[in-house]
Amino acid sequence: MTVRQDTIWERFLSPVVRLLIDEDGLRRYADSIDWEKESDRYRRDDVTIPSYYSSQNFHGVTNGYLNSDAAVTYDPITQYVLPPNESIVRQALVDAVKVKPRRILDLGCGTGSTTLMLKQAFPQAEVIGLDLSPYMLVRAEDKARNAGLEILWRHGNAEKTGLRDASFDLVTASLLFHETPDAVSLAILRETFRLLVTGGQVLILDGNQKTLRQLQWLNDIFEEPYIREYATGSIDANMGAAGFEAVRSQDVWWINQVTSGIKPIATENVRQYTPTSVDNNDLEGLGSPAFGIMA
Repeated sequence: MTVRQDTIWERFLSPVVRLLIDEDGLRRYADSIDWEKESDRYRRDDVTIPSYYSSQNFHGVTNGYLNSDAAVTYDPITQYVLPPNESIVRQALVDAVKVKPRRILDLGCGTGSTTLMLKQAFPQAEVIGLDLSPYMLVRAEDKARNAGLEILWRHGNAEKTGLRDASFDLVTASLLFHETPDAVSLAILRETFRLLVTGGQVLILDGNQKTLRQLQWLNDIFEEPYIREYATGSIDANMGAAGFEAVRSQDVWWINQVTSGIKPIATENVRQYTPTSVDNNDLEGLGSPAFGIMA
C-alpha cells in the first residue's frame, strides 16, 4: 500500500506539525541508536505479525509501525493531534482505574506513554507493556529508563499474548482499537477477559465512536485504514460479547472516550451485552480486587 498524497494530513496538517517539532533533534536521536540490534532484544520468534498490521500504512508511515521512523516520530506528532492535550487524554484512563492493581498489562503500548503513567500512578504494581512492534518497544524502554521506572516490555500480539490465565488485575489499551479491524478488537477483548482475575478491570481509551460517526471528514485527515470500521462499531457491545459487566463509556473532551468493564465472578455463561444500571464506581458486588476479593 502506498502513502496517499491527497489526504488533508499530507497536504496541510503534516507540514504545520513539522514546523512545531525539532526535526534535527529527532534525527540525532534516531542516529544515536542501532535500531536493528536493539529491536532484536525484544523480537520473539513465536510472534506472528498479522497481515492487517503489516500490510497497511498508519499515519502516512510506510510499513506502519514496523520501522524505526514510526518509533521516533510517534510522540512528537501525537502531542499535537490529541486535543486538548495528550497527557490530559491519557490521564483520563489512569483516573478511571477503580481497582488496586498488583499486576497491570498495557496492550498495544507503543512508545509506552500510557504505560509510564500507569507505573507512576501505581508504583508498587508490576507493569508490562506489550506491542507488536519491537521498534516501538526500544523507544518505550528508553523513556522508562530516563524516567527511572522499572517496566517489563514484551513483544507480542494482543489477540494471543501467551500469558497465563487470570494473571492481571488491570488490562488497558490506549489508541489501539481504532487501528484494528472490529473482529480483531473483539478477539483482543476476549483475550483480555482470559487474562484478568475475577473482579479485574479492563480500560480502553480511544476515539469517541459517537463523535466519529458524526464527523466523517475527520476520518479523512489521517491515514487510518480501519477508522471507519471502528467508528461504526461499539466497544461497549464488544465488551459485553466478551463477557464483561458494568460496561460504561465516558466522553473525554468529546473527541475521545474511555470504556471500562469488569470481569464478573460468575463466568460460566458469557452473556451478550445489554445496558446495565450498575454504577461503575461501585465495584464491590462484582468482586473487584479493590475490595480484596481475588480469583
